[in-house]
Amino acid sequence: MNEANIRDAVREKYGSAALRVTTGGSSCCGAAPASDSGIDPITANLYDAGQACQIPAEAMLASLGCGNPTALAKLNPGETVLDLGSGGGIDVLLSARRVGPTGKAYGLDMTDEMLALANANKRKSGIENVKFLKGEIENIPLPDNSVDVIISNCVINLSADKDAVLREAFRVLKPGGRFAVSDVVTRGEMLPEIRKSVLLWVGCIAGALEESDYRSKLLRAGFADVEVEPTRVYRVEDAREFLSGQGFDVDALAPQVDGKFLSAFIRAVKPADSRDKSCCGPTCCN
Repeated sequence: MNEANIRDAVREKYGSAALRVTTGGSSCCGAAPASDSGIDPITANLYDAGQACQIPAEAMLASLGCGNPTALAKLNPGETVLDLGSGGGIDVLLSARRVGPTGKAYGLDMTDEMLALANANKRKSGIENVKFLKGEIENIPLPDNSVDVIISNCVINLSADKDAVLREAFRVLKPGGRFAVSDVVTRGEMLPEIRKSVLLWVGCIAGALEESDYRSKLLRAGFADVEVEPTRVYRVEDAREFLSGQGFDVDALAPQVDGKFLSAFIRAVKPADSRDKSCCGPTCCN
């Protein structure tokens, strides 16, 4: 699947998920529930009751993430935060409360339906220091050195050009800025056909990076102090129904899958001495 096809598939699935919010919520990328109980172990129980009561119910129903970056990222009053792939706006709205009225929270999404839902949630919340932008995470519509913290919730794994995403994240972060995202990663060797099928379930598009590759790409983009902290390690039982439906012998598959795909909190820092080497004006690197 090429880059354009992946982008179209993601846009279609997320758009459908946004439209289904008012009819009972959704699960990963708008897929059917992973079990008869309707609880998807990837997206369930990520936000506590204290966070849920701070935002409209529709923002919670539209959450398609694999983690809770707002609970793990350090956010300070007055900072500017950018959420890559902001969906229904849950992490943007929670971040806006944490940075306070002197701060700003941006959400970036390419899906019209999700942007409409996010703006509706913004109006319902009454939170004013929020702005939702239309665009792609490979080409962020913000200036260089303009953001203190970048967050994201299980979206970078959906990109066909993760190097471009990380370069853009580095560009828009201020020197000393923080990268703090939740994402799906894999760990260790896995047969390609099994990896693809499992990741179609856990990541919606089979694009999650091996954790060491994620580290390497962040370093190549210029980041420092890279950390990958597992937050949920998925077991074969979590995907039994999905894998059985794909024709796999789940019991035979278990040794090759158990513990090899996980949600992780990924941290990195743009070094404080970073400068745009193409800068030529008297103030452009300030």
